Amino acid sequence: MIGSCRHAASRRRTRPDRPANGERSHGPSSFRRACRPDVHRRPAAFGADTLTILHTNDFHSRVEPINKFDSTCTADEAAEKACFGGSARLKTAIDRERAKAPASILVDAGDQSQGSLFYTYYGGKAEVEMMNRLGYQAMALGNHEFDRGPAGAAVFLDTITFPMLLANGDTSKEPLIAGRTKPSIILDADGDKVGVIGLSTVETPEVSSSGPTVVFTDPAPALSREIAALKGQGVERIVVLSHSGYGVEKELAAKVPGIDIIVGGHSHTFLSSTEKDAEGPYPTMVDGPEGKVAVVSARSYGKYLGALTVRFDGAGRLTEASGAPILLDASIAEDGGIKARVAELAKPLQEIRDKVVAHSADAIDGSRETCRAKECAMGNLVAEAILDHVKGQGTQIAIVNGGGLRASIDAGDVTMGEVLTVLPFQNTLSTFELTGADIKAALENGVSKVEEGSGRFPQVAGLKFTWSKAGKPGIDRIRSVEVKQGDAFVPLDPAKTYLVVSNNFMRGGGDGYTVFTEKGMKAYDYGPSLEDAVAAYLGKTNAAYEPHTDGRISEVD
Repeated sequence: MIGSCRHAASRRRTRPDRPANGERSHGPSSFRRACRPDVHRRPAAFGADTLTILHTNDFHSRVEPINKFDSTCTADEAAEKACFGGSARLKTAIDRERAKAPASILVDAGDQSQGSLFYTYYGGKAEVEMMNRLGYQAMALGNHEFDRGPAGAAVFLDTITFPMLLANGDTSKEPLIAGRTKPSIILDADGDKVGVIGLSTVETPEVSSSGPTVVFTDPAPALSREIAALKGQGVERIVVLSHSGYGVEKELAAKVPGIDIIVGGHSHTFLSSTEKDAEGPYPTMVDGPEGKVAVVSARSYGKYLGALTVRFDGAGRLTEASGAPILLDASIAEDGGIKARVAELAKPLQEIRDKVVAHSADAIDGSRETCRAKECAMGNLVAEAILDHVKGQGTQIAIVNGGGLRASIDAGDVTMGEVLTVLPFQNTLSTFELTGADIKAALENGVSKVEEGSGRFPQVAGLKFTWSKAGKPGIDRIRSVEVKQGDAFVPLDPAKTYLVVSNNFMRGGGDGYTVFTEKGMKAYDYGPSLEDAVAAYLGKTNAAYEPHTDGRISEVD
């Protein structure tokens, strides 16, 4: 009865093949929501039931297993059972969790593209094939799906067997993808309707190559519109696939009525109720306008499979949520069919991958956590390598974005495959002149979103700078800047013109570096690839490369 706290008795489904609980603990997180008479209710015949949401995000082409550095796992590491993830292991875990659940859906929160030689060589087709074979049912359009422009996104849309979702974007003026995404869909979960809505970050034009014909808008109004449309079709269970980042997703959960679950992506957030290094609990429960909203994310690179089990009452409202990210380590066997197919796809990549270009005396830290927040060894390597490549032109300063560094490299032989995993974007060197004042403005942009883990954080060579979170983002966080002159560092001269090297993505305004586009003078954007410049720099001598940090970037109070 509408307006009453009564609802039909719980309807439970049973399956004879469902294993006993305990195969993998999902933690204690749960809650109860009070009955509200003023909220629209589904007919009592819907009853109460459970749903398991299996989810991934930010897979970034990790079709093969990875090691602890998020790079491709070697045969020796596999023998030591030190590998994680990969499509074959993911298939085993998905099948197992599906068998346990009375009803389940499998979804992805975006950024399947970019990050390994599979994407470099196949342009997205390998990732799509794996997703189709694993049985995904919906995916949010991530910003990295546009790394090769709208044509790159079209590769996915050409061959996926499930819907690509984008509610807060207008693709109607881009002929390659117009009409080929959907704002939302309705999935059938063992007889129950589940509404699924897709979002992408509004920063996509800045952090990828979507071009001027695709427009991204505020996600909140788009969500409200789609929720109303779904509820108008009798759908009360609302799942949002949001490639927007953990902070934005918590804000949306708190602001927009009608959301039950947000499956997040973009920020590579690791959530857990048991692990100390997690950024928050899994699920993170947010007080929404109509009750609690469960927000989840499963880190990145296929290392975890998210598994959230939720329960709804007879009105279709969320009453319980529990789960955990499942670590895909060596204890989970790889599916034989998928493993064989991955090995077949990898054959053309092997010669490139195996070429040894240098030797490193120690691990080179290129982790997301470090390179997007402070000076990192990989940032120093890449910045120094590209500066070295063009120093004969009189170039004094190198600036690269921390988000362009996608992995670390372990000690020992360094292969071209590892270099390409660190630098998968096929960027080229760009040189241009900037005044000292504009260089400072660029650095202000670089440190403006550190708290969000933004990829714009500047890794540099030929420069030293200090910065403080106490300053206003984009205005006065940079406290001092010095430029190398001979063997010493001297204060940056705002009026002087300097020759700078960066990459073509940043020169085009990527990651908010519009000052490079608007103020760059005498630009040349067609230099060699970053990966070739770095490989050449590493191999310049027979000596082992010594990774290092030296205090060139310092955070002050």
